[in-house]
Amino acid sequence: MATFISRQNWFIRYKLYHIPFWMVYSYLLWALTIGSLYEAAHEQYFSTLWAKCFFYMIFPAFAVYFNLYFLIPRYLQKGRYSWYILFLALTIVASSYLIVPGYYVSAWLAGRTAKEMFGITFSFNSFFQAAKTDPLRSTLAAITLGMSVKLTKNWIEGQRRHQALEKEKLETELKFLKYQFNPHFLFNSINSIFFLIHKNPDMASESLAKFSELLRYQLYECNDQQIALSKEIAYLENFIELEKLRQNKVTVIMDIDEQHVQHLDIAPFILMTFVENAFKHVSKYADQPNWIDIKLSVDQQQLDFVISNSTSTDKSTDVVNYGGIGLKNVQRRLELVYPGKHELDIENDNDRFKVKLQLMLAEPVLSSAMQMV
Repeated sequence: MATFISRQNWFIRYKLYHIPFWMVYSYLLWALTIGSLYEAAHEQYFSTLWAKCFFYMIFPAFAVYFNLYFLIPRYLQKGRYSWYILFLALTIVASSYLIVPGYYVSAWLAGRTAKEMFGITFSFNSFFQAAKTDPLRSTLAAITLGMSVKLTKNWIEGQRRHQALEKEKLETELKFLKYQFNPHFLFNSINSIFFLIHKNPDMASESLAKFSELLRYQLYECNDQQIALSKEIAYLENFIELEKLRQNKVTVIMDIDEQHVQHLDIAPFILMTFVENAFKHVSKYADQPNWIDIKLSVDQQQLDFVISNSTSTDKSTDVVNYGGIGLKNVQRRLELVYPGKHELDIENDNDRFKVKLQLMLAEPVLSSAMQMV
């Protein structure tokens, strides 16, 4: 059983299932051309014409794969449209001409000449005359089919990815709400503000405003797939200020560069995961410093986020739980939202926990366009 599964995975990995697809495609195309399923099967598999049919199958297939896996990624997706059209046209012409020798191979196998069997002679003109009819149409049909299948596959994968993102986002939001805005969190925050009313009314008023902004953000402003990075930073700052009220023995150092964030969007709660984790698992020493260091900078469209906190030995193994959300959940969201556009590095020492995150963000217009692709 294990051997069968291993062979099946090998079969799928190297896309060997494409071979029967092209065989069936070539047979059906030829059957439609001559109008007979029986004659098409006889010519393709039980006569000397199999060589010609093989050429009709292999070279259009090569043109399809060359277009899908080389021309489109290298030229079309990078906006180099003129080069893409030129190389695609050359690929179609080359594939059409490479089909023509199949006529001569079939004639040779039958012991006849190409002129006797197909009415063509071995010359440049004959190659041109033969290639501009059936071989050209066959190549164009194969490339059209290949691009249609690829576009359909990409659309289906995009829909699945969109659904997965929505599900992951909802689950993450619910877990954040459950952890951050449970009665315990609300009680501690309100209680801290209450004591400030008598001690420092101005600070209490400012803290209450931050608390209100925190609730409003959670309930109303983070329902989109992408939000303004400036809003996410403001939310982080409000959350940090409230946590500093609750944990006044923790020194928080923030270095946040907000000069180049106005034109960028980010998925909500991506950064919040690490900030919330740092406050939950920061050390609680009475005779040693307890600290959290947060750095955020933006260079063009690259966001660099580094957060580290002091940890005690007994909590160093628990810190990777990320406040009940889990490291796997964070990585999963990054893979869904920023596939190939993020780097996450985690260092867990005995007295320090550090996270380095790099994200390639998008401008709002580009972000919307990417969601449509």
